[in-house]
Amino acid sequence: MPPAAAPAAQPPARHSATRSLLRLWPYVRPIRWFLTASTVSALLASLSALVIPLVLKNIVDGPVAHHDTAGLWRQGVLLLVLGLLEAGLFGLRRWFVARPLAGVERQMRADLYAKLQRLPVSFHDRWASGQLLSRATSDMYTIRLFLAFPLVFLIVNSMVFLTGIGIMFTLDWQLALITVLPAAPLIILCSYFERRYSAAARLAQDQNGDLATVLEESVLGIRILKSFGRHRTMAARYRAQAELLRETELKKARLLANLWAVIVGLPELALGTSLAVGIVQVAHGSTTAGTLVGFLSTALSLRWPVESLGWLLAYSNEAATATDRFYEVMDARPADSEDGPVPDGAPERASARAGARDGIRLAGVRFRYPDAPADSPDLLSGLDLHVRSGETMALVGLTGSGKTTLTALLPRLYEINGGRITLDGTDIREIPRARLRELVSMAFEDPTLFSASVSENVLMGAPDASEEELERALDVAQAQFVRALPEGSGTQVGEQGLSLSGGQRQRLALARAVVGAPEFLVLDDPLSALDVHTEALVEQALRQVLAETTALVVAHRPSTVQLADRVALLADGRIAAVGTHHELLESNPEYRELMSGERTGEGTEDGSLVR
Repeated sequence: MPPAAAPAAQPPARHSATRSLLRLWPYVRPIRWFLTASTVSALLASLSALVIPLVLKNIVDGPVAHHDTAGLWRQGVLLLVLGLLEAGLFGLRRWFVARPLAGVERQMRADLYAKLQRLPVSFHDRWASGQLLSRATSDMYTIRLFLAFPLVFLIVNSMVFLTGIGIMFTLDWQLALITVLPAAPLIILCSYFERRYSAAARLAQDQNGDLATVLEESVLGIRILKSFGRHRTMAARYRAQAELLRETELKKARLLANLWAVIVGLPELALGTSLAVGIVQVAHGSTTAGTLVGFLSTALSLRWPVESLGWLLAYSNEAATATDRFYEVMDARPADSEDGPVPDGAPERASARAGARDGIRLAGVRFRYPDAPADSPDLLSGLDLHVRSGETMALVGLTGSGKTTLTALLPRLYEINGGRITLDGTDIREIPRARLRELVSMAFEDPTLFSASVSENVLMGAPDASEEELERALDVAQAQFVRALPEGSGTQVGEQGLSLSGGQRQRLALARAVVGAPEFLVLDDPLSALDVHTEALVEQALRQVLAETTALVVAHRPSTVQLADRVALLADGRIAAVGTHHELLESNPEYRELMSGERTGEGTEDGSLVR
């Protein structure tokens, strides 16, 4: 079996958040005009708010100073119009982007899912499912929210701030100069904060993926946990992982709190100084009360653009790390476009020969898992095997000998490191994967089912199969229990098919393998979960299917071996012996030991005899 899945890959060397976010452009480009309209609406709304301080200045220096009641009403109506305009424009901003951004999120999710389907099995062996799940859920939400709000207001608030500063200098340049003095230290602080927060945000997102993995494993393995009374152990593991995430989130909160304290404190200090200086100026008559009111109102209007800077920078960094995590998957090389070095023995051109019936042939096949230690030997080393056309070959061997691995090489779930595998004379690397997996049908030892109906699960093996072919496959697998289900073959089996027994799941998996009458059939211990009576019935029906195809069957007991025309013994990465069941019983002690379950002085250290 493959090595255990490793933790998620370490994040790449950190580069600028801007560069990461620019990678979203292919998804943003189709909705760029909606984003532009949203930005313009928000900008006009914010600029209309900056007009209010100027109206207040006119009110104080005009109607208030001259006791003009009629003029006061006119200015009041103007303030009301500006307030309604601001509210309407902000509502319009959200309307512009709500639907388009939902489409962007949908497209990114669809692309990520499609990419995961194309990536080789070796990729999924290395990645925890929770890490992939978090990229498809929480990271997508983070990116969408960034495009909807922080991206727009980073632009809008910057322009509003510059416009407000210009207005303040127009009203009183001395007070304005005092107000903008904190700008330089704030820029330095934000640069320092960006680097620290980015690292913490990435760590939190990876830990969130680890937490999702623990949760998923707990849900899928709930029967095991309860059976062995280990639910408290798993709960403790979950709490420990949640505590790690909590500490990282608190670190992020501390960073943001420190930044916010400075971002709010320095401008408030500058504003207080400006107020004191302004009062002195009004007292000496060097400026008017209306000017001071207008200046202070403008400065207060800029509090949101300044105070929001910390949150906007924080969320932009989270979106940048979410984008990096998304593209870590999207940048992975899919199996359908591998163009790396050709393994030893691979043909330079297609070697298909029309009409050739050579069955399955493995010649000098070498294989090791991609993440195996560098100094470990190959799992398969120079393996040779020929399954003749129309023949059923049983494959036997000790646990860990590589039987399941060998079967996974035929449909190219893994790529061989050397040698050749041919189907009827054609190298499998010259056959398009889609076509190869039509030719080779598999039933795995672990009968995985999906949250779908019985018929949908079975017809994954042949989507175009007729109702008669479906019924025939169910009969071959002795899955007549389907007809007694509430909705027959239309009955939903539930997540992982846990509403069915292990034997029922295995029979449906076998039906899925045989439904399309494949040219080549690979069965990995297909009868292990069946009772003796059902096993005998399945074997009887399966003989008819095997008579019409070329099959390789991983066998762990004599009853399964006897389905085969010949048997191959796998040992030490090679085929140690080939012959009929009776021939090997007579001539090969190791095979005899496997079939009898009796030790003859050799075997694995843990006493494993069959696998």
